[in-house]
Amino acid sequence: MVRPEPVAGRYELVEQISSGGMGQVWRGYDAVLDREVAVKLIRPDVISSAEQAEEFARRFRREARVTARIRHHGVPQVYDAVLDNSYDRVYLVMEYVRGTSLRTYVDPLRPVPVEWAAAVAAQICTVLSHAHAVPVVHRDLKPENVLVSDGGAVKVLDFGIAAILRTDVTRLTGTGGVVGTHHYMPPEQIQGARITPQSDLYALGCVLHELLVGRTVFTGDNEFELMRQHVSEAPPPLRSLRPDVPEALERLVGELTAKVPEQRPRDAHDVHERLLPFLPRPGATLPTTGHRPVNVPDPTLPYSRPNAPRPRPGTTVASDPQDRPAPPRPSDAPSATELRATIKVAVERSNDLLAEGRYTQAAEALRQVIEPAATALGVENPRVLTLRQRRAAILVLGGDFRRALPEFDALFSAFARTGGSTGDDALACLRQAAHCRAELGQATVALRQFRQVLDHVRAAEGDVSSDALELRRDIGMLLLAEGNTDQAMAELVPLHEDLALIYGPEHEETREIADVLIRLRHTGGGMS
Repeated sequence: MVRPEPVAGRYELVEQISSGGMGQVWRGYDAVLDREVAVKLIRPDVISSAEQAEEFARRFRREARVTARIRHHGVPQVYDAVLDNSYDRVYLVMEYVRGTSLRTYVDPLRPVPVEWAAAVAAQICTVLSHAHAVPVVHRDLKPENVLVSDGGAVKVLDFGIAAILRTDVTRLTGTGGVVGTHHYMPPEQIQGARITPQSDLYALGCVLHELLVGRTVFTGDNEFELMRQHVSEAPPPLRSLRPDVPEALERLVGELTAKVPEQRPRDAHDVHERLLPFLPRPGATLPTTGHRPVNVPDPTLPYSRPNAPRPRPGTTVASDPQDRPAPPRPSDAPSATELRATIKVAVERSNDLLAEGRYTQAAEALRQVIEPAATALGVENPRVLTLRQRRAAILVLGGDFRRALPEFDALFSAFARTGGSTGDDALACLRQAAHCRAELGQATVALRQFRQVLDHVRAAEGDVSSDALELRRDIGMLLLAEGNTDQAMAELVPLHEDLALIYGPEHEETREIADVLIRLRHTGGGMS
């Protein structure tokens, strides 16, 4: 077979490893650094127009960069992202990992030892704890996306790919069928609601269930039936299928697969702690209960406390010391002329980087000028607040919600003191804070803040301004993500009617809400 031409003139494709819904994966070599790599050819059939190509290119680069920020040995490193000029070929170049697919471990006749299943789940938790701290949500966690290396270490593949292709959004066909696989998909994902770290925990519960009993949580005859089961049917208790599963582990899997995200465990760190009792102690002999598959790595071998997850941050998101302006130092203050020139250069540099989608560097360019500006003008000077607000907005564009949130909280307080809590700047920061909290899974506070902003927007602009419509969508989708389907329908039905009147029934925003309502009605959620 003739090998394809090298990618970007340096990545030589040696052999095709796999081919699936996401595209092809090749083993190759980086000719420049002389190292083995995995090259994923993302399928191009999602592109049908020049406009979609531009959107895909932007999304592709953003997700590749966000995914590359995950610093954990359980996530194969992303080395490069290549999008050719014709948009016919799209590639991710990654660390090449030799290992065994977790799918190999699933056997309904001979389930693996409890210790093996717990060790796999615990290692996945260490990966998720680091990813969710970025935050990055996997969106497509399943056995096929997990490898166990020869030494027993778990590797989680394809972070960001589902977000790039938007495969987490299930679409109904004209005949009522669906596109996508739903064995591990949480209710909020099936219904097209907001995805949060708790969505990955649901998928982890489904994977752990399958490892322990050798079958998926739900076994509907078709994907439509699977959708309904995930949304509205209780999972079978683990011990009814495998009596030797400890009761505490059964409870954990039950909580992981709860329908409402906020009823699931707090985070991956919490899940890891609850798995510890089922893991072998360092130096312990190999488990003797359950089936140990032949010729596959033992996932209990590498497990020890040094492989624990990333330390959990405090109960409130602490501001990065680099994010806070230093206290004023009058002796270091630049002259007014120097300061204006410094700010101008920094803003222009940030704009150039922003245009290239280099969000981290664009935010850093502004951070470097905020400190001298705060020193000279004061931390709550309007010019300084504007710079801080712009930098925080860039952090959001780059997906860095965890660092943006405390800054928007601080900015809301500052704007409230200087211009009132209902001023445009204060409300804009409150809205951004709500958005960050929604992305981080802090739904209760996010809903309260979204509604607070909407009340003021309605009073000033009415119920169908562009801001009001967007806020109503945010509230409805967040309610849906939290399992409050009746309340979500109460928000989304009139929203769809207003969108149809204002933009027309075929407008993208109208059709998005229509799709959500169809899914809700087909899966038995919400009002009749």
